[in-house]
Amino acid sequence: MAHPLELRADNFSRHIGRNDIPVVVDFWAPWCGPCKMMAPAFEQATAQLEPGVRLAKLDTEAEQAIASQYAIRSIPTLVVFRNGREVARQPGAMSGPDIVNWVRSHT
Repeated sequence: MAHPLELRADNFSRHIGRNDIPVVVDFWAPWCGPCKMMAPAFEQATAQLEPGVRLAKLDTEAEQAIASQYAIRSIPTLVVFRNGREVARQPGAMSGPDIVNWVRSHT
């Protein structure tokens, strides 16, 4: 797809729990400056990592229950899910190459 999938309450479980490939979720919010700065890098990382890894974004402001369920305390936070389970977490903004390297080291 070459761009991150937008996750919401109605599709989160389907994409995280029933996926044969790792899914990396960017937990972010529209008011978050570092999130806005990282967005283009996350988009570029998507083009480099797919189709072997799926990248997605979840707006923590709109989906507070999901953010709470995963104890998201700071944003942006990247989380790698495999078979519905969290396998890695990285808080803070990263550059495109750093995102790609971090994801590859955990998938």
